[in-house]
Amino acid sequence: MVDIGGDIMGSIMMRALLLGLALAVSGVPAAEADSKGEIDAKVKSALSVFYSEVGAGKELAEKASGVLVFPEVFKAGVAVGGEYGEGALLIKGKTVAYFNIVGGSVGFQFGAQVKSEVILFMTPKALENFRDSHGWKAGVDGSIAVINIGAGDEIDVIARKEPIIGFIFSNRGLMYNLTFEGAKITRLHK
Repeated sequence: MVDIGGDIMGSIMMRALLLGLALAVSGVPAAEADSKGEIDAKVKSALSVFYSEVGAGKELAEKASGVLVFPEVFKAGVAVGGEYGEGALLIKGKTVAYFNIVGGSVGFQFGAQVKSEVILFMTPKALENFRDSHGWKAGVDGSIAVINIGAGDEIDVIARKEPIIGFIFSNRGLMYNLTFEGAKITRLHK
């Protein structure tokens, strides 16, 4: 006998735990989610850092069908980890929708960090599939080729082959050995 209700309840409880961990680290009470204006300002700032840290970043973003930016993704963990962030989808430089990203992990971990994430939908079809979903899960609904190098030539080769590419960075540059796998991205109604 399959306990569907237990699976759903477990999923809801895990998401609540992950959100609570992320919000506790950020110091932002759950009732104070960012407004559209706050998200837009943070997205603009994150894109500025992205363009300065990634040599081909601006050119790739201009070629992309859509650019999804999460300027602050809070990650925290004590054995069980969680991450949460809010961001915006830009098409031709204009915000068209707002999203959140939620992820979790199990294993030895302790601490917290804040990172920025940029996902480039390089083809119209990849963007369409993302926009048509109701809760898009990285690695399931689409694979994101994570770029953790700074060499423009190598990025260009990858970008020509992959429909979705992603960058994870902090104010110290691109971050290594990170992934989008398992993260769920859901549209916010703001």
